[in-house]
Amino acid sequence: MESSGPPAAPRRIHWWPVAVIVATATVAIAWERSQDVPFQQKNLSAIGVVVGHAMALLAWWIGASGATVRARALGTLAAAAVIALPFGMFRIRGVSGDLLPVFEPRWHRIEGPRVVIGGEATVGPAADGEYAQFLGPEHTGVVPGPEPETDWTAHPPRELWRVPVGLGWSGFAVSGGRAVTHEQQGEEEALTCRDALSGKLLWSHGEPAHYATTIAGEGPRATPTISGGRVYALGSVGTLACVELATGKPVWRHLLKDELGAGVPAWGFSASPLVDGGRVIVSVGGSEGRSVAAFDAATGALLWAAGDEGASYGSPFPAVLDGVKQILVYGGRSLASHDAASGKLLWKQPWGSGQPLIAVPVLAGPDRVMVSAGYGVGAELFSAKHGADGAWTIRSEWVSKKLKAKFANPVRIGGMAVGLDDGILAAIDLADGKQLWKEGRLGHGQGVLRGGILLMMSESGELVAMRPDATGAHELARTKVFAGKTWNPVAMAGDRLYLRNDTEAACLRLEIRK
Repeated sequence: MESSGPPAAPRRIHWWPVAVIVATATVAIAWERSQDVPFQQKNLSAIGVVVGHAMALLAWWIGASGATVRARALGTLAAAAVIALPFGMFRIRGVSGDLLPVFEPRWHRIEGPRVVIGGEATVGPAADGEYAQFLGPEHTGVVPGPEPETDWTAHPPRELWRVPVGLGWSGFAVSGGRAVTHEQQGEEEALTCRDALSGKLLWSHGEPAHYATTIAGEGPRATPTISGGRVYALGSVGTLACVELATGKPVWRHLLKDELGAGVPAWGFSASPLVDGGRVIVSVGGSEGRSVAAFDAATGALLWAAGDEGASYGSPFPAVLDGVKQILVYGGRSLASHDAASGKLLWKQPWGSGQPLIAVPVLAGPDRVMVSAGYGVGAELFSAKHGADGAWTIRSEWVSKKLKAKFANPVRIGGMAVGLDDGILAAIDLADGKQLWKEGRLGHGQGVLRGGILLMMSESGELVAMRPDATGAHELARTKVFAGKTWNPVAMAGDRLYLRNDTEAACLRLEIRK
């Protein structure tokens, strides 16, 4: 009987390439994280490194591992299943402020938040107040008045009402006992008005529009403005509408995209209308002298159009610099100043990198203004002075990478600016731009300042109370308000906070110190 010979030796798998690929990926990610580039770019680069090296591992397994054909086939099928399974089980529901995907189980059904109209009873009469426009009375995110109570164990915020809202990143404007916001309702962008104290829906006015992208999200972005008994709102595709505050009855409307030759920006029209001296001033982004425009607040007639700065996202900002009233407007790579009455260009300063310019300027003195942007841009302070002939001289006083405000708006507290630096709260000295401190990751949320107390909504939906000074943020209290991503601006009228995200809205009452 013939011998069949010794059994074949098992095939050896060459594992050393795995170690090389993993080590290379680790070094590449560490190198990317060490670079002086925008935080969001670091995240995107890290995702690219992981995907690229995962493909390298798969290529090694198929072509150079030394495994049997059967093992390679089974391994490839297993890898395909590992890749396909998450996409089969989860969907991407937008991105975070750091451009990281937000995953949601496909079996999850978004149920409307609980409806609480005229909720928990409160002690004492409500404190009246208005917050009739984006960032409040002075467009600065600062609310006048005494401090709110910050011992939330003894004096917690009390929920007055909570309701579902449509998609969108608008905030509330509050005036005359009414709270108005902008939200997506089917194929319309709806202005909705609620009783400010009870949350009861009073009226809704819709305009046909539906903006949606994975990165930017869905729905209208800009906060409405209330003035003279009317509501002015700019939709995400460029519909500027005016309605009556009492009834929601339409008064006039303009389609900026068609009438002024403005293309829809990549993130949608996001700038809130500014009502100033009977004029409704909007950032348009149209070419050939139509970057910014003013309409008669009463009739809607076009009063002027000016500028060639292109489109950006920050809202027109009223300022007095060197004794001259003016409107500051971002372009694609510039900060421009226009006369409010005529639209005449007073001065224009190149600024930015071509990435979105969003956070409003911060006035740092009679003739000084600070601007800040994310995407690695940072902050810069300009002095603006004019001579007897009306010519302006704009000079850079300092540049700092220590405050990169993406779309959260910094506030001035004494001689410092406090805001989110790539999602972490930070303070810089307005005298020289040096960082005073940086602490506490809140993500890309929004806030208001009242009496030295900074009330911030974190991106994850927490309300945080702090008392920032030159030594630190000094967190005092926090409470969870929403479960989902929260990018929307905060409004505070009297003793009430009006908060929302892209699924629900809530009104909280804070006790105010006497």
